[in-house]
Amino acid sequence: MGIFQRLLIRIARALESANVPYMVIGGQAVLVHGRPRFTADIDITLGLGIESLEKLRAIADKLSLKPAFKDFERIARQTNVFPVKEQPSNIRVDFIFSFTPYERGAIKRARSIVLGTTNVHYASAEDTIIYKIVAGRPIDIEDVKSIVNLQPDIDKNYIRKWLKAHSDVVARDLAAEYREIERRVSKSLRK
Repeated sequence: MGIFQRLLIRIARALESANVPYMVIGGQAVLVHGRPRFTADIDITLGLGIESLEKLRAIADKLSLKPAFKDFERIARQTNVFPVKEQPSNIRVDFIFSFTPYERGAIKRARSIVLGTTNVHYASAEDTIIYKIVAGRPIDIEDVKSIVNLQPDIDKNYIRKWLKAHSDVVARDLAAEYREIERRVSKSLRK
């Protein structure tokens, strides 16, 4: 078992013990649903709002996760992200506070994966796709392609519904971007 998996197990146990709903997102979720790729950090969406920053800081302290920045409180309040680093590995973990019905629902849809003897909650394939398309970086689009390619039974209606809902927020037609990815994956499979 690798260093990331061991850290994820420790975090999952601590969050469960504190009754904090969560889901692992980002590159770590892609490793579950898509092709293997390098990722240097861990992103976790929490079923907590920013008002729970002190509770989360206490959990992080018990795990030897130290704030990544001196002014972490200001950063957390501006970005809804509490960035920490695990000591001594220096692995960065971004705890992301949730505040939308979509995020809370996605956490409830999270998929439990057993690491060692611990259940770790990962974003579903559909929610991983949604997060990645919203982010929209080239690496995110490649991640979406790999998930679409490897997960033929994904709930496309669910994905389209939430991409449409997020389109206004990011001022992009996310559903159209997803349709284009599906088209490209379908075309590459026919070759």
